[in-house]
Amino acid sequence: MKNRDIQAAWKYHEGTKHSYWSIRNNPHFMDWANKPLPFKIYPKIEAIPLPRDIPQTGVAALPAISAPAFSMRADSVPDLQDLARLLVFSAGITKERAHPGGAIYFRAAACTGALYEIELYVVTGDLKGLEAAVYHFSPADVSLRLLRKGDFRGNLAQATAMHAAVAHAPATIVCTGTYWRNAWKYQARTYRHFGWDNG
Repeated sequence: MKNRDIQAAWKYHEGTKHSYWSIRNNPHFMDWANKPLPFKIYPKIEAIPLPRDIPQTGVAALPAISAPAFSMRADSVPDLQDLARLLVFSAGITKERAHPGGAIYFRAAACTGALYEIELYVVTGDLKGLEAAVYHFSPADVSLRLLRKGDFRGNLAQATAMHAAVAHAPATIVCTGTYWRNAWKYQARTYRHFGWDNG
């Protein structure tokens, strides 16, 4: 399918939008015995704990997101505490609520059904306190799991046609989605939720 061929997208949109008819003709009951895990787990990879003492920067949200995304200043290279701050304040656990079936973990970013299907990975060069590698962020224990040693930032740069903000970034956060974690409740609408929840 070509990028300009939008018929498949329209078919999906029309087929998964809510209507009076769709809600009443597709009763869906969640299989609680088959509920997906709330966190991605790498059981055989040792955790690299991140700092937990991560005070907020004091910069308001609007000025932070409106600032230029690209900087060549040497002091703009994050350290481990900066990286922890980014990860925890964007995907970390903010609250835990007990209920008869277990616990619900609430995170810094909103998510449909509190299922949190978006996973964060970090691709870095050498940072103070962290070697160049590809890591998975685990909000469950506020840690990183080293998946690939080495500097893979060039791979990301090539994938973005050498966009300067990516090519020169000391670290890049990559978002992926765990489809089953959201589809368990939302079925085919999961693809819609990825856009909302990752946004």
